[in-house]
Amino acid sequence: MLQRLYQWTIRMADHRHALWVLAAVSFVESSVFPIPPDVLIIPMILARPSRAWLIAGVALVASVIGGLLGYAIGAFAYQEIGRPILESLGKGDAMEAFSTRFNDFGFWAVLTAGVTPFPYKVITIMSGVTSMPLFTFIATSILARGLRFFILAALLYRFGAPIRTFIERRLGLLTIVFVVLLFGGFYLARHL
Repeated sequence: MLQRLYQWTIRMADHRHALWVLAAVSFVESSVFPIPPDVLIIPMILARPSRAWLIAGVALVASVIGGLLGYAIGAFAYQEIGRPILESLGKGDAMEAFSTRFNDFGFWAVLTAGVTPFPYKVITIMSGVTSMPLFTFIATSILARGLRFFILAALLYRFGAPIRTFIERRLGLLTIVFVVLLFGGFYLARHL
């Protein structure tokens, strides 16, 4: 099933309504859909580099709005909808222990999940379950998803097809390096 969903998203990148499809995928990826919008963003930008910033902007706006749906699922329908989604991702058992400490690190959790391949929907739902302040959730989501999509767009705009192969092969490593640099920068700024 996941393979069919993946193939569908790749086909949609060339469709004349690709921006609308990207918005829909970005929206639902933030709360329930298993395929990240990057699989559409990459071929869309490679096909039309001049639209890189528009494509990243559409993904950002739709993802943050979708994150609000995930937040609402966590806040109002966790048992009925949220728990089954998280259990399908293998995150159901750790929920109780995780939720007690989540808001202590909420900003960092949302930021990290927003820029990494970690399933963002887990964090959006958990933010609602733990009643994270909505303003913090929205602001951090904008920052995190903006970083993720606009850095990807900038790399693809500047380097084109060769960067696609590099990103796809080393996405996990690049994400870890980025997060370490981000946290290191915040640490240095706070202690210097």
